[in-house]
Amino acid sequence: MAKPKALILTGYGINCDEETRFSFDLAGADAKIIHINDIIDNKYILQQYQIFAFPGGFSYGDDTGSGKALANKIKNNLIEEILTFLERDTLMIGICNGFQVMVNLGIVPALTQPIGNVEVSLEHNTTFRFQCRWIDLGINPDSNCVFTKGIEKLHIPVAHGEGNFIAPQNIIDLLHKNNQIVMQYIKPDGTLAGGQFPFNPNGSMLDIAAICDTTGRIMGMMPHPERHIFFTQRDDWTLLREEYKRNKKEIPEYGEGLQIFKNAVKYFF
Repeated sequence: MAKPKALILTGYGINCDEETRFSFDLAGADAKIIHINDIIDNKYILQQYQIFAFPGGFSYGDDTGSGKALANKIKNNLIEEILTFLERDTLMIGICNGFQVMVNLGIVPALTQPIGNVEVSLEHNTTFRFQCRWIDLGINPDSNCVFTKGIEKLHIPVAHGEGNFIAPQNIIDLLHKNNQIVMQYIKPDGTLAGGQFPFNPNGSMLDIAAICDTTGRIMGMMPHPERHIFFTQRDDWTLLREEYKRNKKEIPEYGEGLQIFKNAVKYFF
C-alpha cells in the first residue's frame, strides 16, 4: 500500500520544517516541504496530499503577533483550498507557531460551522519570557484525536513566547465537554500542573497544551514532538540510560514524540 503523502509547509521564518519532514518520513509517510508561495501558485497541489503540517518557527518574524501574518496570507490566498482539503478524510497538525496559525484561521477548535471563526487565543506567556524547556504532558484518554491514540503521557520540549491558551469560559466548557482538550501540562508525579510554573510553562487555562477539532483529525499543540524523535534527544537520557543498564532493560532508540507521527501514518492503513 502506498505511503500517505504529507505536505510540510515552509515559508519566511518557519524553522522546524526539516525536523517535521524527517519525523513524518521516519514514521512511514512520504513527506515533502513546500513553500507557501508555491502552494498559492499551484493551489490544486493540496489534492495530492493526505496530511498537512504547519511546523514551528517564527513565521514572518511574529511581527504582528505569533502566527497572525501567515494566517492572513492564507486567508487572502488559500483559505478555500485549505477548507476543501479538510473536507476530505485528511489530517492536519499545527505545532507551536503552526498551532498559533491554526487558531488565527479558526481551524481549531472549530466549534461552530463553517470553519473560520476565531474562538480561542494563544497569548504571551505569563512570565513574559520566551520559555524553552522540557515539560510533561498528560493525554486525554477520552479524546478521539487521531494523533494521540494509545499515548498516555509525553515528555517533550516547549519553545515559545506566546503559548498561553485563553478562551471565554463557555468555550472552555465546550472543549471539556467534547473532550477536545487533548493534552495538558502535568507535574512529574502525573497530577495536573494547576497553572504552576515551570510545569505549566505559559499560564494556559486548565493547563491546556493541545486541542483538536470535533472530528479528531485536526490538532494544534504548543510542545514540539519533532524534537523528541530519538531517545538521546531528551534532557535526561544519560540518567535513564544508566537506570536501564542497571535494571537490565533495553535502551530505547526512539523518543516519545515519534508516536504522534506514527499515529498519523497509521490512520491511512
